Amino acid sequence: MNDLLVLIATGGFAGFMAGMLGIGGGIIIVPVLVFLFRYQGVDSDIIMHTAIGTSLATIVVTSLSSIREHQAHGAIIWPIVKVITPSIIIGAFIGTAIAKGLASDTLRLIFAPFMLLVAWQMAFGKPPKAQRELPQRSGLFLTGGFIGGLSSLLGIGGGALNVPFMTFCNVSVRKAVATSAAIGLPIALAGTIGFIISGWNVANLPEWSLGYINIKSLLSIVIASVFTAPLGAKLTHIIPVHLLKKAFSVLLLIGAIKFILE
Repeated sequence: MNDLLVLIATGGFAGFMAGMLGIGGGIIIVPVLVFLFRYQGVDSDIIMHTAIGTSLATIVVTSLSSIREHQAHGAIIWPIVKVITPSIIIGAFIGTAIAKGLASDTLRLIFAPFMLLVAWQMAFGKPPKAQRELPQRSGLFLTGGFIGGLSSLLGIGGGALNVPFMTFCNVSVRKAVATSAAIGLPIALAGTIGFIISGWNVANLPEWSLGYINIKSLLSIVIASVFTAPLGAKLTHIIPVHLLKKAFSVLLLIGAIKFILE
């Protein structure tokens, strides 16, 4: 197996889906990294942690690429980003601290049922009531802490939570996707720093690792994702909204199944 080609292909696909659906790409990247690390004989006790940490580091680059394209369409709701970012960062650091104390199998299974539930809601759930709006600043702050913690715990950019949350509050799907891409950046930055620190003195890490961040895998993925993320972001503003929601739900479903079967 040519690991480099697998990682480049994964980065290309994850970047495209991240740009189009406002996710960081972790739903795609983490299962692939887990598979490759197992194939490479990495210590099973640290496989999930290294996959999550590396995934978060790739999301930093992917988010920047997506943000630029979404901003060109004026679709990012920056007031939401500004209010929610501080608690997102706090939650992300807490999530990385919790992740260090959990077994890989526990991390793998935490998110799968939730992803299935969200996928069902996005695909078949009733539309939100017309009068429903985003919560006030305190509500957004608490929501950000929860999203940041769970996202860094599982190596995702937060789109699997941000987009359904915002659409539930009657934010248009396109603006929810664009805003989610911007929110994913502080999650990824805080989570990356946290996983570097928590994995700093861990033994048996793969070669070329900085804490729980595997630099070789990181670079291989972002080589492709940095180019495909803007293409996906551009497509967000072209395809019909109902297809966008269906695509998002299918991606969540695939991610959940992969987490369950790994």
